[in-house]
Amino acid sequence: MDSETAVNLCQQTLYTAILIGTPILLAGLLTGLVVGLFQAVTQIQEQTLPVILKIIVMMLVGAWFLPWMCMKLLEFGRELLQNIPETLSTLM
Repeated sequence: MDSETAVNLCQQTLYTAILIGTPILLAGLLTGLVVGLFQAVTQIQEQTLPVILKIIVMMLVGAWFLPWMCMKLLEFGRELLQNIPETLSTLM
């Protein structure tokens, strides 16, 4: 495997990881912003409120996007396995 193939594989892997993690991370970010704004406006300084709400929202978003995330992972894995013969042929 030459360096170009290795770099391309790393790029595809990182892109897939970012793509899969984005919905859950965005849900946590938006929930934190909304709860923080709510706490600033109402002057409620409860420390556990944002954590519990973030966990609940992130779990719901994760459950909602789970089929899509599994499909993306399966596509990536299938493509990776299909490229094994090409990679091996470049080694020989």
